Amino acid sequence: MSGGPFGRSSLGLLHRPRPEPVDVEDLRDAADALLPGLAGAALRIAVVDRVAEGPLVVLEEDERCLRVHLADLAADMTDAGVRPTRAGIAAALAAWVDRRPVTDAAASATGVAVLDWTDAGETALGWRVVVRRGDALVPWTPSPAAGPLTLHGVRSAAVDRGARLEVELRIEGPVGLWSYAAAPLLATAGLVAPERLIARLGAAGLDLAEMSVIVTPGRPVACAGAAVAARLAGETGEACAILPWRRLADLPWN
Repeated sequence: MSGGPFGRSSLGLLHRPRPEPVDVEDLRDAADALLPGLAGAALRIAVVDRVAEGPLVVLEEDERCLRVHLADLAADMTDAGVRPTRAGIAAALAAWVDRRPVTDAAASATGVAVLDWTDAGETALGWRVVVRRGDALVPWTPSPAAGPLTLHGVRSAAVDRGARLEVELRIEGPVGLWSYAAAPLLATAGLVAPERLIARLGAAGLDLAEMSVIVTPGRPVACAGAAVAARLAGETGEACAILPWRRLADLPWN
């Protein structure tokens, strides 16, 4: 959702034919130096030594537990093109911790509703709750213990936060473009309250009472009349979805 599991530390390196390997001992040194400072009252992090299997990094937070062998993590970093330097490994390790599974409590406290693809083929959209950690937006998957009341509470709170989020508006002719530079997927959060967007567009001089939206998750959201929206969608080279604004509330939750 927000790049790979190691954040920006691997960007621009994915096309190396022979990525330099991340050494397990170097990763262990980085883990010993960095991980204690990333732990908190709810997040417990430890590196556990096991004679037969090698060291294991364990992240525990409320109902979530993540266990990964350092050798596997080093291999994944190598595959992602992480720089095998002290700074590169440390940055990738911090980004990996940021992308740990979201707890039910964190989703309830800080989750925001966004639109994202629901399938690998990028053919259908749905709402989901995400939590922002650093430059990452991490999706929430409800725990097995999360019942209907928890689901409703978390999603309702996430919708309220999405409605309050200030997304940037730019007018280009008959099109309104909504963006959120720090975390592009959050540009879709404003769609939880389409009437508010219509009002802002009207105040900016663009009357779109029968607005259609063109959504490509991770890109600015375009709003226009139906004919203009269809033309824009036909011109883009990326997967996108066009919806009348009244259909947004009917999209399913992921």
